[in-house]
Amino acid sequence: MAKPDLIAIDWGTTRLRAWLVGEDGAIVDTNAADDGIMHVAPGGFPETLRRHVGAWMAAFPAAPVVMAGMVGSRNGWVEAPYVPCPTDVAGLASTLARVDIGNGRTASIVPGLSYRDPSGSPDVVRGEETKLAGCGLSDGTVVMPGTHCKWARLEAGRIAGFTTFMTGEIFGALKDHTILGRLAEEPADDAGFARGLAAARRPGGLTHQLFSTRSSVLLGDMTGREVLPFLSGLLIATEVDNGLALCSPDAEIVVVAEGHYAAAYAAALLDRGRAHRILAPDTVFVAGLRAIAAAAARHA
Repeated sequence: MAKPDLIAIDWGTTRLRAWLVGEDGAIVDTNAADDGIMHVAPGGFPETLRRHVGAWMAAFPAAPVVMAGMVGSRNGWVEAPYVPCPTDVAGLASTLARVDIGNGRTASIVPGLSYRDPSGSPDVVRGEETKLAGCGLSDGTVVMPGTHCKWARLEAGRIAGFTTFMTGEIFGALKDHTILGRLAEEPADDAGFARGLAAARRPGGLTHQLFSTRSSVLLGDMTGREVLPFLSGLLIATEVDNGLALCSPDAEIVVVAEGHYAAAYAAALLDRGRAHRILAPDTVFVAGLRAIAAAAARHA
């Protein structure tokens, strides 16, 4: 077994996940808990960290502790200010925030990224920058689905910019808080997803096609079992169409996702004629923290 040389932590709003990483990059041990930043009492971050990875810290005192995610937000342990794009792994590593974790030891928190598109519209990410550092892509587009999906553009190893789409959150709002969600029936019929992909191509814009969900059910064109898959396909295809418009026609596309997200975005991209690769989120996250920690050590 390779000697552990990194304690990597993804500390989000609701969850904390940790990996003990060997010097060859292999995962030696893992830990996870529902101890996201919203569950940590004021001043309670050091104790929460020790509770989950204290044994690793004691056993491997030379292993750096590197964290990313909402732990570096203004509601987290300490705010790690956003680094403006374009930047690269070295730029992230040079602006790590430091926190005292006791016994004369400090931990590092990776900063988020900020970007303003050519029109001046602002955007931010926190956590996804670490996945970008670990995806191994020098030139191309990285798609990171989720509640707020990120499309990031890499050029010559630098993060040139990114665009956020609120696809997941909008789907949840439509499902739980609109008349469209009330039309939905279970079990879901995935034929609705392909209908949604096609509907995104029709004229009239997103809000018009969203209303067509109701019209289609009322007129018998679609069943209630197709409603939620239809909405998912419509929203994802609309996002994909807008995301592809921001990257070059021959850009390599990498999707960082698994399970339902991976399948849905793969289907939408293939429907639009775009080849892509899929990478596992945990794999690239840990690889990203390793890359950032190595860059920080080189410039220490």
